[in-house]
Amino acid sequence: MIKLLGKPTSINVRKVLWTLSEIGLPYEREDWGDGYRATNVPEFTALNPNAMVPVLIDGDFVLWESNSICRYLCGKAGRLDLLPVDPQARARVEQWMDWQATELNPSWRYAFMALVRKSPAFTDPAQIAASAAAWNRNVGILDQHLAAGGPFAAGEQFTLADILLGLSLNRWLMTPIDRPGYPAVTDYIERLLERPAYREFGRNGIP
Repeated sequence: MIKLLGKPTSINVRKVLWTLSEIGLPYEREDWGDGYRATNVPEFTALNPNAMVPVLIDGDFVLWESNSICRYLCGKAGRLDLLPVDPQARARVEQWMDWQATELNPSWRYAFMALVRKSPAFTDPAQIAASAAAWNRNVGILDQHLAAGGPFAAGEQFTLADILLGLSLNRWLMTPIDRPGYPAVTDYIERLLERPAYREFGRNGIP
């Protein structure tokens, strides 16, 4: 039985939960992280020295980093529709996975920590505004891409890239910032809402 360590409110844990739901692998989950069991204890850091969730345990195999976990699960389940084996098709999926991690996510950090988490370390109005603007610009890149291609990030088929992007877009919607009208992104979210796993793990309380 696969075991997943991490709290259900974590965006990176929900990424794995959505993937698990899509591929139908049985699993158990234990609550770890802020508000639950602390991750900075030897029991946990022996599994992940970064003291962060999620962590996946599959027998004697231990894996951390949520994107790597999702890739592993797709491979384990043989879900080539979610993560293709063809080099070009796979590269297209992983391009958007990497963009989500290296460009989209860093852009929203300051605004999200200030406006949703209310962290006292993130209170500079200029940096909040700059973060929100960068976040909107990046969502605009995705909107243009979807309008030109689509209906999903890597083309005609739903893939692992859409799981990551869907969660990030949910965070964009739940943060109180001014957002441009992005019709292709709006249509994309509606397509994602047709998937039960997105409604369960991706929406974070948004009806």
